Amino acid sequence: MHKKFLKLYYFIEEFKKSNIDKQHINTSIIYRNYKKKYKINDIISLRDYCRNKNIKFYLANNIKLSINLNLDGAYLPSFNQSFSHLSYNFKKNFVLIGSAHNFREIAIKVNQGCELILLSKLFLVDYNKSSPFLAIVKFNFFSKIFKILIPLGGIKTHNLNHLKNVSSEGFALLSEVKKKPAKIISRLF
Repeated sequence: MHKKFLKLYYFIEEFKKSNIDKQHINTSIIYRNYKKKYKINDIISLRDYCRNKNIKFYLANNIKLSINLNLDGAYLPSFNQSFSHLSYNFKKNFVLIGSAHNFREIAIKVNQGCELILLSKLFLVDYNKSSPFLAIVKFNFFSKIFKILIPLGGIKTHNLNHLKNVSSEGFALLSEVKKKPAKIISRLF
């Protein structure tokens, strides 16, 4: 029996209705594309589509635009260590999500006001086999100190059974849900 999760945080780089339509109702979309400049009309279309599907929508690395477009929140990647946004007027339910790779980066995200922090990498990732990863024990240690952590990285269909041992209410995916969305979602929700 798998542990049932409450939330899935899914990264997308482009707006495809087919990717969003396959998502579980407790999915949040993080639109992250560092290769192209954001197009306002694309973000508005994605925001409206997500609202119709009752899916939360976050824009990466642009808090001011996220506020101006009345999005659910913004995502601050680990390399963004600015505190300039603390002077902004946030709406009541606006959520900041951050990402981190270590204890120091977690502390920065907490000080930036992030309500959730995606901690990477939980498992070994395909794109960099020599890159270090946390594994479950270290993730759970950090999760006892910071109760706002969500695992990210290396989560695949073959290691889903290990997620039942993770101390978190959700998880985040970059690529695996694109390959096998029905399989991941049916097993974990």
